[in-house]
Amino acid sequence: MSETSESTRRSIRLRRARIGVLTAATVVSVLVGLLVLAAWRNDYLISSDKGSTTAEVLSAGRLRSAVMYVTPDGETHNPKVGVLYPTNLTAGERIRVEYNRSDPDLVRVEGRDVRVAIPPALSVIVVVWVLTLPALVLLTRAYKRRLVPAV
Repeated sequence: MSETSESTRRSIRLRRARIGVLTAATVVSVLVGLLVLAAWRNDYLISSDKGSTTAEVLSAGRLRSAVMYVTPDGETHNPKVGVLYPTNLTAGERIRVEYNRSDPDLVRVEGRDVRVAIPPALSVIVVVWVLTLPALVLLTRAYKRRLVPAV
C-alpha cells in the first residue's frame, strides 16, 4: 500500500470524524430545543383548558414523579407519564397541580412552567458545545496537517 493512499485514508477518516462530531452536537442541541418546545406546548395546552386540584405524590424521582388526584367529576387520575416539572417532590406529599380538563393525564405542578426546563436545557447545550468546539479544533488541525505534503 502506498504512503499516499494511506495518507488519503487518514484524511478521509479525520474529515468524517469532524462531520460526525459536528452532527452529534447539532442533533443533541436540536433535540434539547425540541424538548423545551414540547414543554411549552404542554403548558399551553394546560393553560388553555386549566383545572386545579390537590394531588398526592405516590413516588418521587429527579426525572419522574407519580401523582394521584381526583377531578371535580369524581374520577381518580394517575397519569402514566407522571407530573411535569417534578423536582423537589417527596412521596406522600400533597401538592397543588394544574391539569388540562379535556386531557386530565396532562398535569403539572402548580406554579411551575417551561421556565423550569430552560436552565437545564441551556446547560446541556453549553456543555455539548464546550466539548465539541475543542474537539473540532483538534480534528481540523490534524486534517490540515495531513493536507500539507511531506517534503
